[in-house]
Amino acid sequence: MQISFLGAARTVTGSCFLVTTNKYKFLVDCGMFQGQNKEVMLNVDDFTFAPNTIDFMFLTHAHIDHSGRIPKLFNDGFTGKIYTTKATADLCGIMLPDSGHIQEMEIEWINRKRVRAGKHEIPPLYTAEIALNCLKLFEPMPYDEVIQINDEIKVRFRDAGHMLGSAVIELWVNENGKETKVVFTGDLGNSGTPILRDPEWVGSADILVMESTYGDRNHKDREDRFENFVDIVNETLDKGGRVVIPSFAVGRTQEIVYGLNQNQNKFKEKYERILRTPVYVDSPLAISATEIYKENPQCYDEEARRYILENKNPVDFPTLKLTRTVEESKAINETDEPAIIISASGMCEAGRIRHHLKHHLWEENSTILFVGHQAQGTLGRRLVDGEKQVRIFGEDITVKARIEFIEGFSGHADQKTLLNWLGNFEKKPQTIFVVHGDPDVQDVFASVISDTYGIRTIVPNRGDIFDIGEDRVAQVGEESNERKYRFMCLEILEKLNLLKDEVDEMCLMIKEDLRAGMSSEEFEDMKARLRKVEKSIIATLE
Repeated sequence: MQISFLGAARTVTGSCFLVTTNKYKFLVDCGMFQGQNKEVMLNVDDFTFAPNTIDFMFLTHAHIDHSGRIPKLFNDGFTGKIYTTKATADLCGIMLPDSGHIQEMEIEWINRKRVRAGKHEIPPLYTAEIALNCLKLFEPMPYDEVIQINDEIKVRFRDAGHMLGSAVIELWVNENGKETKVVFTGDLGNSGTPILRDPEWVGSADILVMESTYGDRNHKDREDRFENFVDIVNETLDKGGRVVIPSFAVGRTQEIVYGLNQNQNKFKEKYERILRTPVYVDSPLAISATEIYKENPQCYDEEARRYILENKNPVDFPTLKLTRTVEESKAINETDEPAIIISASGMCEAGRIRHHLKHHLWEENSTILFVGHQAQGTLGRRLVDGEKQVRIFGEDITVKARIEFIEGFSGHADQKTLLNWLGNFEKKPQTIFVVHGDPDVQDVFASVISDTYGIRTIVPNRGDIFDIGEDRVAQVGEESNERKYRFMCLEILEKLNLLKDEVDEMCLMIKEDLRAGMSSEEFEDMKARLRKVEKSIIATLE
């Protein structure tokens, strides 16, 4: 058996693993690359395998960085079954067509520029129609049952506690009379996440492919995260401002709405202002996802089940306003009344959130409150890192709003939780592959695992292939030179884009200084900065 690491290797997104046995080839996940331009551009690349040769696929959960290239896989010739949980299949039924719609809208904007420049139009990665058509391949599976897929492979889905329907996938592969157990964590959640059950323990594994998003740190504010949330909201409302929350449409939005509902008695005094304030969920996808949450109570924890038994809706309350249409969305920003606005996408890369940021980033009395992981290169990450000027819809926006990030809301387990989950294995894996994390985080987490449990830990590069033998795991292949060269070219483009942004920022500063006047010291400082930029450009070209 061989495992090829085609995504989420030395990066967070693009989860995709190819498993090849004596008789079968199958995928675990087929996600979209997100974040930095050099990674996003990988989405249009041809797959390193022929899609029509893939027999079937397992999907850990519905987030786009795990499912987002399934329509492309289908369009390129894949016709096998996609095994996943019922809730994941339901969520993909709205998330993948929505992703297809975004691809169409983005390519329409790009093509308008190309046509004006005399260039030919290019097609979208896939369309909403293609995404709808690929849904016929989904085969919903129950949690906790061992199911025989064929003569070689058995599978069991265990609750990962990361989002509705998320799963740890246990695979038993029988080759030449020997059975090897391979476990893919997908994304592991935290214990005590609202609505969802805690991640389930797995008893044993020979090989473990494990996520590491927060593998280098612990969530410091997890216990008091909602009180912190309420305090930030109240401080902003008291100033007459608005709280804009970039939130993942599926998972984080429902958790926040549930938290606002659930904690009214716990923080009664602090809630008086919030209870008089409209809370907008401005995301058609989030609204549809909330309906799917209501239809899948089998994924709920005991607390959320009690809400249902008391005839309460855990994801609803009186001041909640759901805006589906574009007109309703625009109306939110046509008034300056204090409000809480929850909108997608969570990393601010697309969707209605960008319109709300354009309207409120420059307001000193407003707050942009981040409640989820921000991948490198995204607009959300740049704001969290303190960038003071950003470009949205072709317009430069000065960042004057308060920027806050509550890490404790993350749907990803932190280092302590990951190690605790691993520690509950009765039979520890022989080898662990660390994936789905920023490169430095993966290295830290791999070292911690090795030091704590003495297990051989490998951090694979994208394109690496490993042979899983009876008593050995050995690398047998790596990414082709052609693909490595392409990726290096994309890295250079990324650096040049960053330099271009810095030059644009300096041009704006100089224009301001020409109006206001510039001292000789400031002039010399600006010249020094220009020389630094010039050296950077020369170094990049070299």
